[in-house]
Amino acid sequence: MEENLKFLLSASGFELERVKTALSDNGIPNDSKPQKRNYSAKAVTGVDMSEQDIFVAEKDYEKAYDLCVGIGAIKTGEAVEILEDSTEEQPAEPKEEFEDMPQGKRTAVRIISAILLILVFASVIFFTDFVTGWIKSLFM
Repeated sequence: MEENLKFLLSASGFELERVKTALSDNGIPNDSKPQKRNYSAKAVTGVDMSEQDIFVAEKDYEKAYDLCVGIGAIKTGEAVEILEDSTEEQPAEPKEEFEDMPQGKRTAVRIISAILLILVFASVIFFTDFVTGWIKSLFM
């Protein structure tokens, strides 16, 4: 490709192959170059997972961009939605307000909670023991 190239997007792995195939199937010449800061473990895994930049000719850029938006490789609606949401005034959700608890009350709640948790565990253990004893008595 000797024409002026224009950056389209960066992709890796399956997404890279998917975009390059879609561009080629639609007659859009493209080129990809690995980013220098990424290293691939292709020798180990057999799959090139390095991030690569995809370039297309300037004359084909609009068609390639629309194609990438169509296949979901480039997302455009999200940025617009975020901007629209931030400009609208959202009704404030009612916040639950808690009163400050004195230290003595907080300690009492913790102790009671711990005792209740121990009682729940003990009841589960005693119930399990009772059921297994009952089942054992059926077979003796």
